[in-house]
Amino acid sequence: MSIYQHFRAEEKEFIDQVLEWKEYVSSAYTHKLTDFLDPREQQIVQSLIGKEDDVRVTFYGGSDDSERKRALLYPDYFQPEVDDFAITVFEVKYPKKFVTLEHRQVLGTIMSLGLKREKFGDVILQGDRIQFIAAAEIESYVENNLDKVGKAGISLEKVSLDAVIQSDQQWQELVFTASSMRLDVLISSMTNLSRQKSQMLIEGKRVKVNHKLIENTSFECGEGDVFSVRGFGRFKIISIDGKTKKDKWRIQAGKQK
Repeated sequence: MSIYQHFRAEEKEFIDQVLEWKEYVSSAYTHKLTDFLDPREQQIVQSLIGKEDDVRVTFYGGSDDSERKRALLYPDYFQPEVDDFAITVFEVKYPKKFVTLEHRQVLGTIMSLGLKREKFGDVILQGDRIQFIAAAEIESYVENNLDKVGKAGISLEKVSLDAVIQSDQQWQELVFTASSMRLDVLISSMTNLSRQKSQMLIEGKRVKVNHKLIENTSFECGEGDVFSVRGFGRFKIISIDGKTKKDKWRIQAGKQK
């Protein structure tokens, strides 16, 4: 039985990478730190590493409720510390009386620096305060190259992990059953739209899964996936709890308030 049959075809490259990390830690008997992973990637790493092996894994992204996290793979003797995750927290200082900055503006500016998205964790907003998480290895580059968001001049202040603000993001629990894990079926259930309307949203390029635009209505979804549906908000699959007697999937999901 192939390990790949439990995952999507497009995830094969990432699965191979995780297996390489695991082999490295096992053979070199040392730890391996990854870039920031989205929730689906975290779920894949967790499932491939398991819980009863000589290689273990812990995730951390700056706070307990971080969405994007770095994974630390390590041998069973190793005791991971927060410092091992090499995370830097930047607070954005800007003229708040005259300028309003949004999440998409901050993220867009970060992405314009020419660095991989995987080098950054969450962008966190609370009121008019803005922070973003970055890998420590790019700290100097970010400090030297980020001085504007849009047309607003900004400065960056490094803050401790203890000072990470709690996101305004809250999730409303959704519990439902679905006949399959197809994208159109799940969007229909989470938005209370008909299957036909959910298909129109997907084909109309209004749905992203894990920040990637998906136009295939039959795209197979899984635990840990995060959905952005333009006009309806953000959703995530928290857990898949087996099947009912009528052969439907039991799903726990969340809708961002």
